[in-house]
Amino acid sequence: MTKLLNSFFNLEEHNTDIKTEVVAGITTFMTMAYIIFVNPGIVSETGMPFQAVMIATAMSAAFATLCMALLANYPFALAPGMGLNAYFTYTVVLGMGLSWQEALGAVFISGVIFLILTLTKVRQTIINAMPLTLKSAVSAGIGLFIAFIGLQNAGVVVNSDATLVTLGNLTDPSAILAIVGIIITGLLMAKDVKGSILIGIIVTTVLGMPFGITKMPSAIVEMPSFSTWAPVVLKADISGALNAGILTIVFAFLFVDLFDTAGTLVGVSHQAGFLDEDGNLPKADRALLADSIGTIGGSMMGTPTVTTYVESASGVAQGGRTGLTGVVVALCFLASIFFSPIISIVPAAATAPALIIVGSIMLENVTEIDWNNVAEVVPGFVTIVSMPFTYSIATGISLGFILYPIMKFFHGEGDEVHWVIYILGMLFILKYMFLGG
Repeated sequence: MTKLLNSFFNLEEHNTDIKTEVVAGITTFMTMAYIIFVNPGIVSETGMPFQAVMIATAMSAAFATLCMALLANYPFALAPGMGLNAYFTYTVVLGMGLSWQEALGAVFISGVIFLILTLTKVRQTIINAMPLTLKSAVSAGIGLFIAFIGLQNAGVVVNSDATLVTLGNLTDPSAILAIVGIIITGLLMAKDVKGSILIGIIVTTVLGMPFGITKMPSAIVEMPSFSTWAPVVLKADISGALNAGILTIVFAFLFVDLFDTAGTLVGVSHQAGFLDEDGNLPKADRALLADSIGTIGGSMMGTPTVTTYVESASGVAQGGRTGLTGVVVALCFLASIFFSPIISIVPAAATAPALIIVGSIMLENVTEIDWNNVAEVVPGFVTIVSMPFTYSIATGISLGFILYPIMKFFHGEGDEVHWVIYILGMLFILKYMFLGG
């Protein structure tokens, strides 16, 4: 088995081993396992049964991540996207009045368009046309973004009507636990302990038990009733979605997933060292194909758009470099259907340190931006700060695509910009003019 895995995933070529990949996979899963419960919590407001969506979430995540692992041999995990599920629920179904079946149909259609754009290499061209400055900025911006999410989950940063965000109550047990978790994980990483992020999550979870932050599980194994999944499987109403005139809805799903995925792939690949000497992502077509198939499959299983997760960076930080990491993530998602009582006890305060520390590591990519060239600095900086400030990877990318060609052109360096960037810059301007943010 060891020889087979080494051969299939080219472990030695990627300077990794089975143990490292397994630890990386479990780490990635732990940092994104919240989606198993958060996604159905949001989507169930459309009238979809909570338990059915929970199973669909785990199944679609396992399916899409396995596609990525086997097709592209990359350690990227996929699952129903946060933000996209909120748009699905509150805008499309509750706001526009479509049924959840028609909304799933719109997701399916967007997935088919993703697939066409991938097979015609449009998506690959976009990713490979991105200049190094934007690729570095995207990676750093994602780092700030996931660190910000971690700070929110920890209660260290909270909402403020006066200043939008402010410092939370640092005497709150959850905030204290998260801070302790950051210290523990940081010390483990400083000592080069293998699996330090995963160990940090587990130790922090255990430390939360005496304070009631980590709830004791009601059981170890809970056998799911797969009949509860039936109400949402293969219920996407494609013809109904077409009759509803969902061009704008499909475009929204298409836009957000296209650039969220592009940003995540570039950012995490940059961190993992996958980009070649020209800054391009090898096997981008396979990675995007897996993402497209994941969205189509997810809609059939009963979930909104499936996308590549930024939390994959936590597994990469632990040394994950191949699809074996993804296989482990997929198996964990499948197991979660049976071990949901155990997985559900991991509090946000325990996974927050992982997101914060991984985010800090990803900031190192800002050093690859030419800070002596204002035409590189302005679009790079705006891309970086827009992601956490607008809570959107796609927004950060779009603003970067608008500013980069403009700054380069008026700085006398317009011939250095790929023609695709000029076109995308114009399209983003038109998008904001006519469709808003």
